[in-house]
Amino acid sequence: MGAGCEEPAARGGVELADIFRAHGESYRRTHRLPVSHLKIIEAVERCRTKALGGHMERCDACGFERPAYNSCRNRHCPKCQSLAKVKWVEKQKSELLPSGYFHLVFTLPHELNPLILVNKKPLIHILFQSVSQTLGQFAKRRLGGSLGITAVLHTWDQTLLDHFHLHCLVPAGALSWDRTRWVPARQNFLFPVKALSQVFRAKFLDALKNSFDQHKLLLVGQIESLADRECFGALLGELRKKPWVVYAKKPFGSPAHVLDYLGRYTHRVALSNDRIVSSYNGKVTFAYRDRKNQDRRKLMTLDAEEFIRRFLLHVLPKGFMRVRHYGFLANHRKDCLSKCRQLMGLSPQPNQTPHRTTEELMLALTGIDIHRCPHCQRGTLIWVSKMAVSLPWDSS
Repeated sequence: MGAGCEEPAARGGVELADIFRAHGESYRRTHRLPVSHLKIIEAVERCRTKALGGHMERCDACGFERPAYNSCRNRHCPKCQSLAKVKWVEKQKSELLPSGYFHLVFTLPHELNPLILVNKKPLIHILFQSVSQTLGQFAKRRLGGSLGITAVLHTWDQTLLDHFHLHCLVPAGALSWDRTRWVPARQNFLFPVKALSQVFRAKFLDALKNSFDQHKLLLVGQIESLADRECFGALLGELRKKPWVVYAKKPFGSPAHVLDYLGRYTHRVALSNDRIVSSYNGKVTFAYRDRKNQDRRKLMTLDAEEFIRRFLLHVLPKGFMRVRHYGFLANHRKDCLSKCRQLMGLSPQPNQTPHRTTEELMLALTGIDIHRCPHCQRGTLIWVSKMAVSLPWDSS
């Protein structure tokens, strides 16, 4: 949208799409953006507008009509993740084991941020690989089997700055190598976090050095100096000296808690619309939790340009999987889960939950019947006619 666009409302109801529509065009003019970033800005701007087409709905009781526009379904769009989250959780219900679950967080030092931002795909792959290998090694030595690991990538902190870390959810036990025993872990303890941190650090830095030696890293711009072997070695030396953060949160009490938590983390984007407080006079104000001050809710105001820059820090490469499974959840997952349940003295097959339609999921998610007429509250909205997609160059 051009310079003549109006500012979003100063208070209430402001969405990321409003900010992109008001400031996206000027940001595109003043910044050289990759195609992936341009596509995301455009998708969010056009989401659930006439630009993406849709259909008209009419109430069969009072005749009320309204347009229902299509969504962009982009994984970086805040409006498109709620339903995707619910659908994903529904699918995962059959894969939960009736055991406790541990939650571990593996965080990369911020000194690596400039390198990762230029080399997201290879270095985030190393992050996943290092974490899964670390947990696998501890499971082999301490439990004599294989863990089931669900790892979820997050790239942000509460103020939208780059903060690369993995959230790992792990059942409290392991499937023995010969698949004849379920080996339970201690109720409130999986592995010592200090030892996990040291092994994680060693595996990540070894893989990073191999990538450098094999010329797999792009070292340009602000990190161009790292192309020098001595300079790169100095960075590795500094990183080997400092402690790396591995954090073990309190174990979950039941699979139901795991499902709720999984849903909140797997489809979260860098910033949800409900955290945006206002956008006015070129400034964006949003809420955040101050982790260093007892998670107190605070407000931060940024120039719209800086706000957009921070949001785009968290764009993932095309096709990159943010949620990955390892151990007995990786290969032959269905068979392994059936075996685990059997070894726990349960039926190999979990109770099947009935399939729910999109309308039923939306009712559970929002409490709103999307087919109920909002005008008379009695009739049902009926699909009337299709609306054509408005192409970017269509001024109508």
